Amino acid sequence: MEHELTQHADAQTHHHHAHAEASRHDHGHHLLQVEDLSIGFRMYEEDVSFFRAKQREVEVIRSLSISVHVGEIVAVVGASGSGKTLLADAVLGLFEPNATVRGRIWFDGQLQSASALAHVRGRGISLVPQSVNYLDPLMKVGKQVEGFARTGAARSERRRRREELFERYGLSAEVANLYPFELSGGMARRVLLCCALMDDPRVIIADEPTPGLDLDLAVRALDDFRAFADAGGGVMLITHDIELALRVADRVAVFRDGTVVEETAVANFASPDLLQHEFSRALWRALPEHGFEEGEV
Repeated sequence: MEHELTQHADAQTHHHHAHAEASRHDHGHHLLQVEDLSIGFRMYEEDVSFFRAKQREVEVIRSLSISVHVGEIVAVVGASGSGKTLLADAVLGLFEPNATVRGRIWFDGQLQSASALAHVRGRGISLVPQSVNYLDPLMKVGKQVEGFARTGAARSERRRRREELFERYGLSAEVANLYPFELSGGMARRVLLCCALMDDPRVIIADEPTPGLDLDLAVRALDDFRAFADAGGGVMLITHDIELALRVADRVAVFRDGTVVEETAVANFASPDLLQHEFSRALWRALPEHGFEEGEV
């Protein structure tokens, strides 16, 4: 795996983009900064016998830049299967062996290597993953959730925090003694959300966090993300649901063809005339209040 990192002259204060109007973040500090991220995979040619096939690199993410600031939620919005989850994996230092990764990632002002990103995973950056398969099938749920508490926390403190989160998300005390295979899909997603909130993270990466949740619990999860950001954290919300993004986010990063084609304040989705890219305008047309007007999404 290649992971190309270039030191920035002023990693603490640099800004790579023009800030969207109406964004509520603290202009002085990036919690998470991704610059010129490109990810490709070495693959063998198709329709050629194995012994004659040559390797080629397929670029899935290209020249992507995005940031999350103190006090804000940034929604990365794009079609399902477009590579958004790969962005989440990169931020967390999760790279496949055949991946070629180039770019620069800062966390809390510090330039990160792949090993450094792995170190802050779960200790400063928490993930709410898309797949419930992240849960260990051989460990009871309660023990798993408590394992995400900050290092050094007493057992009683871990249990109290877990019980508090379970109550908030409608998980009964008995759930702690269940194994993941005994959970419904919605219950498993609530457990994953509890895992992310157990520690005291600076940034939450939420990858499609609400499928499988009923409306009340989905709203509660979004409200918790909002409260987390308002308390000084930052959230990167990865979703295909533009309605969800507009409900809770401060800025929307429109993701298409492996990169961010437009980064804009939520307020600009009030009118297509305020949006610069055609794909952003197509997302606007797809909103229910606009009658699901025809357009490419």
